[in-house]
Amino acid sequence: MTLVPLPYRVRDRREETRDVVTLTLEPAGEPPAPFTPGRFAMLYAFGVGEIPVSVSKILDGGALAHTVRAVGAVSRALYGLRPGAVLGVRGPFGVGWDAARARGGDVLVVAGGIGLAPLRPLIDAVLAEPEAYGRLNVLAGARTPADLLYSGEFPAWSRPFAGATVDRPGGGWDGRVGIVTALLDEAVFTPARTTAFVCGPEVMIRATGRALVHRGVDPARIRVSLERNMRCATGHCGHCQLGPLLLCRDGPVLGYDRAEPLLSVREL
Repeated sequence: MTLVPLPYRVRDRREETRDVVTLTLEPAGEPPAPFTPGRFAMLYAFGVGEIPVSVSKILDGGALAHTVRAVGAVSRALYGLRPGAVLGVRGPFGVGWDAARARGGDVLVVAGGIGLAPLRPLIDAVLAEPEAYGRLNVLAGARTPADLLYSGEFPAWSRPFAGATVDRPGGGWDGRVGIVTALLDEAVFTPARTTAFVCGPEVMIRATGRALVHRGVDPARIRVSLERNMRCATGHCGHCQLGPLLLCRDGPVLGYDRAEPLLSVREL
């Protein structure tokens, strides 16, 4: 873990949606410690500030991909970077997904909106060792078809099922409409041997957690990623406190058994 931003150069820029971009970054000097799925970096836009962004793909040679939505001053500055631009990266921080805990059983990935980005490296890890896991199901929800991330990768994720649902269908959309938990009826998994990984808006996390517990999935095997206002990423400033936890240090990934009592605490 590095506490001082290290220089990274934008190698590639891919526009995912009208306000979301994936930046592929390569170290301009010494890379930080290796990232693992679910952990995050503090990305620093020089002269503007820094924000926490989970890694959305882990590449060779210390290269990383981060998927960023332009919603604030820093994220808009990062969104506007072009190949060759330099930014700062410090990390890795936080608790990751820990795909190893799912070995030998089925894997269920449930994402809402840009929550699919932190889950993408986990999906990569499962697909890289198909013999170590059971069935893989990827369920994703988005506001509209145009907001759906990585739709071109869904065929490769179908083992046996990858599907999406949207809140507001547009022209040509013939898929599901509604909340992402509606896709659980199409997923193929054995609850007693399933580990679920969930990321998205907290209202979606609550609904998914309850639905999975109702279906017989152990709450401790439902792994959720929570967000709060992270500033230092080292557990010192207290901005990301949620109940007794500091999410930059103790999270962002928690078991639903620990997270469920805290999900009623609203973020300021």
